Amino acid sequence: MSETDLTRIGVSLPESLLSRFDEIIKERGYSSRSEGIRDAIRTYINHYEWISRIEGEKLGVLTVVYDHSKRGLVDELTDIQHHALGIIHSSLHIHLDEENCLEIIILKGEGRAVKDITDRIMALRGVKHVRLNTVVPNP
Repeated sequence: MSETDLTRIGVSLPESLLSRFDEIIKERGYSSRSEGIRDAIRTYINHYEWISRIEGEKLGVLTVVYDHSKRGLVDELTDIQHHALGIIHSSLHIHLDEENCLEIIILKGEGRAVKDITDRIMALRGVKHVRLNTVVPNP
């Protein structure tokens, strides 16, 4: 079955969940609920496949928000990144305000190593938000 072969399904959802979903697809400019649902299912499958098969080469975009005034944190982040030179392919640093910075890190390498770097950064005191968005090559 190809992406163009469509099957109609029925889904039961709580009204509050459907209302919020409708708001989001309207905000994002989707032409229909179906388009939004297809996109959400693709994202879910991509994440599941990445997590369930962590072995092998993986690609990810790590976003980190942290308090740059937290003593020693910047040095710890830099140290982690310097020890992962073969996996970290690029990074972008943005000052959000007086206290907070955003770091965007592109990772490509062995899945366990990508996950390890993510976990190490997530565990640092002063890190407020970490999200790893993953890509499964050749889905």
